[in-house]
Amino acid sequence: MTTVRIATFNVENLDETPPAKAPPTLAERVAVMRPQIVRLRADVVCFQEVHGQERPGQPRGLHALQQLLAETNLEKADLVSTKPADDAVYNERNLVVATLFPVVSVEQIRNDLVAEPTYLRLTAVPADTTPISIGVERPVLHVQLTLPDGGLLHVINVHFKSKIPTDIPGQKVDNFTWRTADAWAEGTFISSMKRMAQAVEVRRLIDRILDTDPNARIVVAGDYNATPDEIPVLAIRGRVEDTGNPALTHRVLVPIEHTIPEPARYTLFHQGQGQMLDHMLVTRNLLAHYRGSEIHNEILHDESAAFAEDSKYPESDHAPVVATFDFS
Repeated sequence: MTTVRIATFNVENLDETPPAKAPPTLAERVAVMRPQIVRLRADVVCFQEVHGQERPGQPRGLHALQQLLAETNLEKADLVSTKPADDAVYNERNLVVATLFPVVSVEQIRNDLVAEPTYLRLTAVPADTTPISIGVERPVLHVQLTLPDGGLLHVINVHFKSKIPTDIPGQKVDNFTWRTADAWAEGTFISSMKRMAQAVEVRRLIDRILDTDPNARIVVAGDYNATPDEIPVLAIRGRVEDTGNPALTHRVLVPIEHTIPEPARYTLFHQGQGQMLDHMLVTRNLLAHYRGSEIHNEILHDESAAFAEDSKYPESDHAPVVATFDFS
């Protein structure tokens, strides 16, 4: 048997440029986070929030991530990233799949399978005269890999819109203060529209893959910004309990986190409560190869602590999740 370990890790704004106010520097972050990468012992990792860096005369690249992966088993891994039209990487918050297995194909999807919804904002100042498009900030990254048994694996890397309310024109005093409660509520509603548009697009991608190959092996991993019982996760899972259609059983995706004891089942601390926001959903045929999961959450800090900033801690505010499979 060949052991394969697949992980997902939101590395929280990984960049080589120090924040404007204070450290940590990239070197300080690497010193803390590189042992996390080593501990994963992963063959495939879905990273989120990987920033790109510029070099004179070169396209923007993943230099900070490469420094993080140096001296780990992923040092020579292929890095497949989301990209803008110019074929560099995005300046901020790339999705990256690091893989030790051969890459067969790559695609990124953003409002290709789900058209941007339009919405007339109720609280905008000045008032909207026509509906605006509610687009999503980040694409979905779909990578096909060849596994050691010769079969294909579809890896779908996601980072859904956060629950932070979307700005409404004329309704913010500063980054943290809203003028009215209904504007805050509308901003939250718009963010949920973006999150659900991404979830529906991923579900449609899954069904497109299964239409072509009903036996396809699929992993959907990343930062869903939703707990297991929230609709973005349930929409991708496609449970028979929700569809009411037993004929769709083979299209159901299963969360590997269910094999982790509930007290340890969290990837982020918010206001003193552990939340499971980072998920790995797999097609049922992968359960025959599944051997267990881990969430490395021992060092998580509370990302909502008063006056906390992204620059305060060198580690990420998300815990990595890793699952082990055995293939012949």
